[in-house]
Amino acid sequence: MRPDDWHLTEDADEFLARAGDFLRARPGLHVMELTWAERVRRRGAASFGAEAAVFGVLERAGEVHGTFHRLVPRGLGLSPLTPEQADSLAARLAALGHSLPSVGADHATATAFAAAWRRHTGATPRLRDTRLRLYRLGTLTPPDPLPAGRGRLLGEEDLEHVMYWCGEFARAVGEDVAIDADSWAGTRFADKRYTLWETPDGTPVSVAGMNPLIGGQIQVDVVYTPAHLRGRGYAAAVTAEVSRAALAAGAEDVVLFADLSNPTSNALYQRLGYRTLNDWASYTFS
Repeated sequence: MRPDDWHLTEDADEFLARAGDFLRARPGLHVMELTWAERVRRRGAASFGAEAAVFGVLERAGEVHGTFHRLVPRGLGLSPLTPEQADSLAARLAALGHSLPSVGADHATATAFAAAWRRHTGATPRLRDTRLRLYRLGTLTPPDPLPAGRGRLLGEEDLEHVMYWCGEFARAVGEDVAIDADSWAGTRFADKRYTLWETPDGTPVSVAGMNPLIGGQIQVDVVYTPAHLRGRGYAAAVTAEVSRAALAAGAEDVVLFADLSNPTSNALYQRLGYRTLNDWASYTFS
């Protein structure tokens, strides 16, 4: 490794050994790096249909200042970086011959890297329409009154139902993934713990998932209610239930992403006690 430079590795354990303390010091801002490093460490990149996983750590004077992760041939994910740090990474990856389809990060970092990648490669960046806001839970404030029914954990008998709903959720957020009984184990949806909201007669009407506890933090990921059941308070109820379950599981921080184009869900999360951490953006390259 050259001094004061980016160190690249395909070993998730090595990446976490170098950058783990840095990432866990601000887990909310590093939720994607922590999550994907842990997934690759436990399951391997091939289980997600990737050719390889590449991680990077920016070290200067013995201190970590930034990270990236990538499941090849997918896009690049970045921790918060300054424009100078983003430029140094773009120069390094371009020199190594990397071809990137996209980059995703907090808005300032993604924009800085997109500009740097254009300078170093000539690729034209395009800002994706989907913009996300990252929230962190403050004081949980469940809806009052709750809709009729109750929350409960996913049971074996519910798996087919939840697989279908996760497929609908994936399509709604633009993920190109097929979800069925054969492919389920190889998707990012399989390692979550799910909570259902069901009506008094036992009919599931909404679902919310949460990722495993990593670095003292749990990410709520997948909140879905079928279109014909929306507007009845089910999403708020199940999100409150899964947030409570995350706290009970020992999470010091609970975070989630929301699509900024959906004011209803953003308002819902804020009423439950979630507060803005930052806005995220993604650029594609052509």
